[in-house]
Amino acid sequence: MKPVIGITMGDAAGVGPEIILKALSKSETYKMCRPIVIGDSFILDRAMKIIGISFVLNKIISVKEAAFQHGVIDIIDLDLLDSEVEFGKVSAKAGAAAFKFLEKAVHLAKEKEIDAICTAPLNKEALRKGGYKYPGHTEILAELTETKDYSMMLSSPKLKVIHLTTHVGLRKAIDLIDPERTYKVIELAHMTLSNAGYLNPRIAVCGINPHAGESGLFGMGEEEEKLLPAIEKAADEGINVTGPHPADTVFFRAVRGDFDIVVACYHDQGHVPIKVLGLEEGVNITVGLNGGMIRTSVDHGTAFDIAGKGIADERSMVAALKSATELAPKEIKHN
Repeated sequence: MKPVIGITMGDAAGVGPEIILKALSKSETYKMCRPIVIGDSFILDRAMKIIGISFVLNKIISVKEAAFQHGVIDIIDLDLLDSEVEFGKVSAKAGAAAFKFLEKAVHLAKEKEIDAICTAPLNKEALRKGGYKYPGHTEILAELTETKDYSMMLSSPKLKVIHLTTHVGLRKAIDLIDPERTYKVIELAHMTLSNAGYLNPRIAVCGINPHAGESGLFGMGEEEEKLLPAIEKAADEGINVTGPHPADTVFFRAVRGDFDIVVACYHDQGHVPIKVLGLEEGVNITVGLNGGMIRTSVDHGTAFDIAGKGIADERSMVAALKSATELAPKEIKHN
């Protein structure tokens, strides 16, 4: 049976409502999954007028009431917003609502009423003004699920990348990498792709230094200290992992088909190749959340500069829904 994907509206002052509606206007979306919006019906109705579509808004309390029918938008309406929320403007009310949408989605995922979460973007300033001081979705999800070991994964049609570190400076990122963290992320990559149906997923670990240190020629032995023990441990346990590989060739090799996923050591090492391949099809994924919960998201922000104009590109949202469908754990997906 097709998985149920809970789509959180994100910040209502941004492009989230528009790209959700555009993605759900495609009949192909309903052929791959059963989508349900968690947000605000007033905002969705306003967005429909802007982009010029007319669907039925099916306001429901329980997932069991959903129609899952093209032309009908099933929405769990938290009824938190009104016309005070203006497109393109930071709003404490919209920031607080974005948190509540995600909180509701996590509850539904914990209760196994939805199989994965797909998030529209939120605005960090609005989130803070609304009383929630988090860097973003990932940190909120980690706290709501009481998860300590998690990772950011980026996915595009030709490349998947998972990160050892993300939003820290480069010097701190190198300090944070150790064999335990490296092993955990290799394990997360293996488990995530295995749950999605990959047989013996091929994992490549990227080096920290140019040419992966080239046997001590570059750097201070970081690969041998921080990466190699974890790679050897995982390989000994039967995980199909190799490395460290030079960063200047490993992503090309992955795109060519040699690997299913690359473990990147720091933010830009993993983000740059994904975004060079195309922002419009990139997906941001949080893996390792307790209970096997999967969250995917568009790989862009709220785009306040074009919000409310009806011109936002929905391709990243469509890609995020596709990834949520593919990565929903098998044991859930086939209920």
